Amino acid sequence: MKTRLIFTFFFSCMSLLSFAQDNKEVEKEKWKYEPNFMVGFDVLNLGASFFSDRQLFQGFISSRIKGDLHAVAEAGFDKNIYQKNGYDVKANGPFLKLGAFYMLAKDAENAFNGFYAGGKAGGSFYTQEYMAVPVRGYGGSSSSVAFPSSSQSSYWLEGTLGGRVQLFESDFYIDVNLQPKYMIFTTKQDDIQPMIIPGFGKSSSKFNMGFAWSIAYKF
Repeated sequence: MKTRLIFTFFFSCMSLLSFAQDNKEVEKEKWKYEPNFMVGFDVLNLGASFFSDRQLFQGFISSRIKGDLHAVAEAGFDKNIYQKNGYDVKANGPFLKLGAFYMLAKDAENAFNGFYAGGKAGGSFYTQEYMAVPVRGYGGSSSSVAFPSSSQSSYWLEGTLGGRVQLFESDFYIDVNLQPKYMIFTTKQDDIQPMIIPGFGKSSSKFNMGFAWSIAYKF
């Protein structure tokens, strides 16, 4: 009987030690975020601002969360005018976009090099002014009316498809991406569909396309 009790106690202790060791291994395998950041600024649209009516300044900050998944935040300021089909509109204001992307293909030696796809939610809080809005008058005559400056807001969903490549052996990268956009909600002044939305672009429809060519630095 004593022998049986001794063996039972011995194997019980061994089982507890084994279970504790397994728990330690599981804890070691748990995910732990390691701080890493990449900050970039769109130089393409900045350069184009000197030769067009649009002045767009935008940048981003991203961080690899786990594996090939990266979180990203973009912010900027956009100023533009719309003069077409009798409309004369100007708008300006800041915008913010939050989302994530996944590395579809990457360099085996550098996880930040490669192609990615993802999505973001964007919003803009801006000021717009209608200097002229076409209206049809009596007998088919056409004229225009003006509206005072007002504060508006718009919200959209945005896809992202692009790639990153390291510049030589430095911490600098080139980041290029396409941004298909779909408007989900916008406020209106006197029920007039906005012609310009900072961060979204110049468009009278719900769809638009953006493009960014950025120089980024990895911390």
